[in-house]
Amino acid sequence: MDVAEALAFVGENHRGVLATIRRDGKPQMSPIACGVDAGDIVISSRETAVKVKNLRREPYASVCVLNDGFYGAWVQLEGPARIVSLPEAMDGLVAYYRQLSGEHPDWDEYRNAMQREQRVLIRVTPERAGPNVSG
Repeated sequence: MDVAEALAFVGENHRGVLATIRRDGKPQMSPIACGVDAGDIVISSRETAVKVKNLRREPYASVCVLNDGFYGAWVQLEGPARIVSLPEAMDGLVAYYRQLSGEHPDWDEYRNAMQREQRVLIRVTPERAGPNVSG
């Protein structure tokens, strides 16, 4: 599977697990919702989240995205990650919400919530995708 095929899958399936690297080198996994923007996997998180702290220290991530039925098709993508903080992240957070949920009933309230919650946008640029074989 190539990266473009995997990103197309992520564009239609938004539930996944993000794996980052703890300080001791072991994986830390978090359930996430994700979308696609300009060839990156995008994930909303909070500035204070462990996954964000891990990515600031070790900016590389793996994302496993599952279909809504859980069993069946899935993809794994991995690559370098960067954290986009507010205020720069706001337009991306709005686009992320629209992609996953449609229009918000009150965009001013949404933007205020993003600031209150100290939201960031995680951008993973996939370098590798799979699975390529099944066993």
